[in-house]
Amino acid sequence: MTIETTQEFYGRWAHLYDLIARRTPGVSRLRRRVAAACRLDPGDTVVEMGCGTGANLPYLREQVGPEGTVIGIDVTRPVLDRATATAADRYDNVHVVRGDATRPPIPSTGIDAVLATFVVGMLDDPAGAVDDWCERVGPGGHVVLANAARSEAWYAPPVNAVFRAIVVLSTPPTTQLRYEYPPHVRLDERIDAAHTRLRANSSAVADETHLFGVVRLTGGELE
Repeated sequence: MTIETTQEFYGRWAHLYDLIARRTPGVSRLRRRVAAACRLDPGDTVVEMGCGTGANLPYLREQVGPEGTVIGIDVTRPVLDRATATAADRYDNVHVVRGDATRPPIPSTGIDAVLATFVVGMLDDPAGAVDDWCERVGPGGHVVLANAARSEAWYAPPVNAVFRAIVVLSTPPTTQLRYEYPPHVRLDERIDAAHTRLRANSSAVADETHLFGVVRLTGGELE
C-alpha cells in the first residue's frame, strides 16, 4: 500500500475509523493496557507511530504526567486533525506531527518508549521499521507493538472468518473481490515479522493476546 493510497483511504473514512477506534467494546481497556506496557515514568517521552485519530494519546499522557512528553505521528492529515482536537488541544505536552512512521521526524535520542498499534501490517518492511524504532529508543527503553491478526485460540474459526472480512473491507481498494495474495495472509506475515524482530532486539519480552485472541501485544525492553 502506497503512502498516497493510505492517506486517501484513511482520510476518507476518518470519522468512521475514529468511532471504531474509540467505541468498539473492550477497546478502551486494550488501549489502557498498551499504554501501561510502555513502562513509562512521569517525565518520560513517548512516541506513538501511526497515532491515527489519537485514541491512545490520553492514555499515554496519563503515564508520563504533565511533566512528560507525548508525540503522535501519522501520515494522514484528516486523522491528525481529529487527534489534535481530541488530545493535542487538551494537553500542552501532547503533540501531533505529520510524518511517515518509517522515517519519523523525531530526534534519534531522548525517547523512552515507542508504541505502534495496528500499524506494522501496513508497512512494506515492518522488521526494518522496528529496527529503526529500537535504535531511536536505545538500551533500557521500551517498544510496544499491538496488532490484529488471525486468532490461534480453540474457538478461532468463526472469529477468523469475521476477521478476514474486516481485513478485506479495510484494505484498499475495498471494491476488489479477488486478490492474487489474500490481504489477511500478508497482514499476518508482516505482523509476525515485526513482532519477531522486536523479540530479537529485546532483553525482556512480554507477549499477550486480547479480544478473542485477535490482538497480539508484544512489549520489549531493549538490550
